[in-house]
Amino acid sequence: MKAVKATIAKALQPVTGLDEDTLIQMLEYPPNPELGDLALPCFKLAKTLRKNPAEIAQTLAEALVQTPAVAAAEPAGGFLNISLARLPFANEIVNVGAVDTHALFSSDRNKGHKAAVDYSSPNIAKPFGVGHLRSTIIGESIVRLMREDGYEVVGINHLGDWGTQFGKTIAAYLKWGDEATVRADPVRELFKLYVRFHEEAERDPALEDEGRYWFKQLEDGNEQAVSLWQWFIDESLKAFKQTYALLNVSFDHYLGESFYNDKMDAVVEELIAAKLLVEDAGAEVVDLSAYDMPPCIIKKSDGTSIYATRDLAAAAYRHDKLGADTLIYVVGGEQRLHFQQLFKVLELMGKPYANRAQHVSFGMMKFNGARLSTRRGHVVYLEDVLAKAIDEAQKIIEEKNPNLANKDAVATSVGVGAVVFNDLKTYRIHDVDFRYEDVLNFDGETGPYVQYTHARACSVLRKSNEGEETMRLDMNALGGDDEGANALNDSEWALVLQLAQANEALNRAVDEYDPSVMARYTLQLCHAFNRFYHHNPILQSESVQRTRRLAMTLATRNVLARALYLIGMDAPNEM
Repeated sequence: MKAVKATIAKALQPVTGLDEDTLIQMLEYPPNPELGDLALPCFKLAKTLRKNPAEIAQTLAEALVQTPAVAAAEPAGGFLNISLARLPFANEIVNVGAVDTHALFSSDRNKGHKAAVDYSSPNIAKPFGVGHLRSTIIGESIVRLMREDGYEVVGINHLGDWGTQFGKTIAAYLKWGDEATVRADPVRELFKLYVRFHEEAERDPALEDEGRYWFKQLEDGNEQAVSLWQWFIDESLKAFKQTYALLNVSFDHYLGESFYNDKMDAVVEELIAAKLLVEDAGAEVVDLSAYDMPPCIIKKSDGTSIYATRDLAAAAYRHDKLGADTLIYVVGGEQRLHFQQLFKVLELMGKPYANRAQHVSFGMMKFNGARLSTRRGHVVYLEDVLAKAIDEAQKIIEEKNPNLANKDAVATSVGVGAVVFNDLKTYRIHDVDFRYEDVLNFDGETGPYVQYTHARACSVLRKSNEGEETMRLDMNALGGDDEGANALNDSEWALVLQLAQANEALNRAVDEYDPSVMARYTLQLCHAFNRFYHHNPILQSESVQRTRRLAMTLATRNVLARALYLIGMDAPNEM
């Protein structure tokens, strides 16, 4: 809708005195399509134009009479209801959707900007549980959405590969571990040892000292400690990458916390030079009391570094070495204070990228109402969830379409898609209570429903036995008349309007860092296409209508496939 809104705004600008961007923002969609395609509330204009809203609406209606894109402009109380000229608008939208979906979605607003997106970031030697799902798939979708919007994006997996937990895992392995058992299933067995360490430490607190001892050995480069630590990393990454492959998730860099070990001294020196570092109870901190925040600890009283030190070093590396001017952190909401402190310290250091750093928080993942905790062993393995979803999809395919080609590949796409869509259709800031019966529900507003709609459009196009290059909407062939025999009916027009809103969905999803906007858009587009499909014969229509409806089907298939890609899902051609 971006182009037609701009056209309307340009026509109204001289009358209202408002700039075109403001007018575009004021245009909204009426609650009832019978009122029109767009509406402009005139109440805000009453003060500046010194007229009542009804009079303003009448004046603006007269100003739009000569605008070819507008079929009708009707005052209604304090609103101006606008109906678009259907055929020329549909001609443009459908034909662009048929050949260039990027142009329909994007105006490349952020071309020239480079973003570093930090997401997923699981802990080494701990399982990839459903609790990691949100950061992983929200982050992957944000990467894709930002690229569509023109950004050059670097995806970074900031692995949790450093800290006292590794001293504990090393100590647990040396006390109770068996090499053959661990090698058979490294991540799960190491996780069992980690949980056992905490259980035993509750009875024998001296174990905590052993954990600290082995982490100090690791920091000091002890050969045994470093060798075990590297083994834990290698085996964990093998398991993680299998899960990422199932989720269609990829990263440009795997840069764990340990990567910044030799980069933190420079940060400390810079803070000292800027006179930002002060002593507080033996620790070195940046005092943030003037900003109603607790101090940001840079070095603990024992001289060891902390998360903030590494994140400051990571921010500098991402800007100075990777060239990113925008820093995005897809991390749970419980880390909100940490990032507020981090960004404030970057600002006090005079970093130019401080005001382009963004914490993209999200709600907590629960399992059947209970909070997940790796320390207590309360974890649900994501690989198990995905396997169960794929198995469920296979059963449904065997029941409904046993002769389907590539059944295993389709089942994987549908099963994984069910899990992904179940999460992404929810506003990211909300908590998600993970329940198998919801994730694996293949009815209603689900991933399988959206994927099936795409497959339905593919089926229509296959059965047409026509080349896609011939499927174009030709306004001249339709007579160019919204009132003629070949005029678009309401279900066709509703589909065109949904296709036209692809750009607004992308812009809002990027601006809000929220893939749920795009997920909800796919549902709206599917609803519009399925109404169109049920209300209009396509292949059995007479020639002109058949070509038009095939063009609409092609545009829908292309736009839906692109929207699914942007939220990290496959678009099967058959189901």
